[in-house]
Order: sequence, then structure tokens, then C-alpha cells
Amino acid sequence: MNKKTLLIHGGKTTDEFTGAVTTPIYQTSTYEQDEIGELRQGYEYSRTANPTRTALESLITDLEHGTSGYAFGSGMAAISAVIMLLDKGDHILVNSDVYGGTYRALTKVFTRFGIEFDFINTTDVSKIKDSIKPETKMIFIETPSNPLLQITDIQAVSNLAKQHDLLTVIDNTFMTPYFQNPLDFGADIVVHSATKYLGGHSDVVSGLVVTANEDLGERIGFIQNSTGGILGPQDSYLLTRGIKTLGIRLEQINKNVKDIVQLLNNHDAVVKTIHPLNEDHVNRDIHLQQASGYPGIISFEVSDVEKAKEVIRHTKLFTLAESLGAVESLISVPSLMTHASIPAEIRHKEGIADGMIRLSVGIEDTEDLVADLEHALNQI
Repeated sequence: MNKKTLLIHGGKTTDEFTGAVTTPIYQTSTYEQDEIGELRQGYEYSRTANPTRTALESLITDLEHGTSGYAFGSGMAAISAVIMLLDKGDHILVNSDVYGGTYRALTKVFTRFGIEFDFINTTDVSKIKDSIKPETKMIFIETPSNPLLQITDIQAVSNLAKQHDLLTVIDNTFMTPYFQNPLDFGADIVVHSATKYLGGHSDVVSGLVVTANEDLGERIGFIQNSTGGILGPQDSYLLTRGIKTLGIRLEQINKNVKDIVQLLNNHDAVVKTIHPLNEDHVNRDIHLQQASGYPGIISFEVSDVEKAKEVIRHTKLFTLAESLGAVESLISVPSLMTHASIPAEIRHKEGIADGMIRLSVGIEDTEDLVADLEHALNQI
């Protein structure tokens, strides 16, 4: 099936119990057993499995070309479950401009359990190779990254990881399975903050994990059931519904992104525009090889943080809010919001300037978004 068709017909498309076209919300905690240990359709307790969640998990498995999928209560719950695959003393390599929530979990939570890590520039695979230690067990990468949109070669990293018996984990939140399938390039695990593009309507918080083989799937499933960070049936229903329109949403978002990047590239108030549409973007050629579209995130810099605040005050259609990937356009200042948990000296070293603005482009009419942003920029 082609992509937009798979979004609608992938996974378990109808309810196996009633024939309902949309899997109902099975708002139940437990299930009747015919005899002790004799389960109907394999359902025993909703922490372990729920039909509404199962439908979602089968859908994301198909979309990411994996063997097993799991739905969690948030993107960070999904990432945490993946890190729980490791043991005390194990070491992770992570892209240096990783999402602030991932940084916080690693530095403030998992370090207490003896998990070690190094944040490195993953755009150069040779630097990853030089950073591997005997204790290294996992390479965790966002590509494109948040908020610098740095591109990492998934195939090259996966090949390197296999040579050293490491797990390759790709956070595919920005590209989604509609534009990028990391498992096809050798990755072992894909994670999503499904709160973002997959849900797409700012009405659900959720996370997804897809594995490339059954063994990893069983291990993630055991962690999900044991620690209990599951996605409930109501949110599973909303997320499945959101995914059905992912393709048409992303196509409109990409249309909007092209005109907004052009505006930013030519406006005198903008110091720098960061997006793979620009030909000088590092590893742009690699992105075009491993993805079929562009991220709906645009980062750009104005001269300082006060100018950034001024731009935000004058926008009408870009809502000041954290998160991204929804139908409405959002605007934020990473240094004060999504990446505030990262120390300033580290942010500056990695290129996250105080005057950086991050746009999450929505599906509004292109002309309206361009005019709104141009008006705001003209005020500074």
C-alpha cells in the first residue's frame, strides 16, 4: 500500500469483536476469563493489553516497518522504557542538541541508576566511532535534531553500531513514518513523541516504540507491562484517529515551510535560518537520501533574546506554546522554554543561541502565516 492508504488501512483496521470500522474505546481494566487461564482473544488486564491500544500498536508497527509496537503515556515514557533496556554501568552516546526532556531524564534520573552517557556531535560518524567505549551499549539519535535540525546518517550509524554490537535508537518524532523509516536503514528501535505530528491536534500526550525484531519487542513489552507507563484507551483512540490524516497534514506543512524559509532567508532582522531546505545545511544530501520530505520545524536567530520576545509579541497566528507538530502553528524560544533545563554554557556551545526562535509550522493557509511572521519581524 502507498503511504496515505497505509495510514488508514494499516494495522487492525476494524474491530474484531463487532466489525466496527473504527476500533471502539474499550474503557475497561479487566476481562472475564472462561476458565482459569483461558483468556478471550488473549486479554486479561488492561495494563498488559487493551484492544484499543492494540489497534494503535499494530498500526505504528506497520507504518514503521517493524515487528512490534508499544504505546506509552508520553514520549518521555517511551524513551525511558528504551533506556531501561540497559544495565548499571552501561554507556549511551547521544546527539549533543537532544531535546531538553531527554537531557533531563538522562542527567537527573538515569544517572542515579548507574547509566552513563556522552553527548556528542553525531553529524560526523567518525566522531561517534571515536567516542565508543567498552561500556557503550546504545547510540541514541534525533535526526533531524531539536532544535538545530542536525542530520545524522542513519545507515552509517547503524552499520557502525552493528560492528560494535550496539543498539541504534532513532527518535523519529520530527519526520514521522510518513517521511522517514529508520528501521529500513538498519536502526534497531524507533521512538516517537506521538504527542506531536502523529496525534497532530494538541489533544493527546503519548509515546510510541517500534522494534526491528521480536527479541527487542519482547523486552520492551516486558518493560511496558512491568513498569506500567501505558497509554490509556481514550488516548489510543485519539492517536489512531490523528494518524489517519498525517499525510495530508504533512504535505500542507511542507508547502508552508518552503515559503516561510524563503521569507526568513531574505529578511534583514534574521541573523540565521536553520532548515534542511537551505543548500548549505550540514548533511542536507544525507537527509534527502533517507527522508522523503522536510521537517515542519524551522529555527532561526534574531540578534538577542529581547528581539526574540518582541517577534513573539507581534505574531497573531503563531501561538506561544511548547510542543510542536499540530494543526496550529506554534512559536517558542528554546533557551527559555523547551531547552531551559540544559545549562546555558552547554546550549551556547552547541549553537542554541539565546535569540533563537523555533517555529512549528501548522496547516493554516500559507499566505496568512507568511504575512503574520513578516509583520512581526518588521516590528524589530
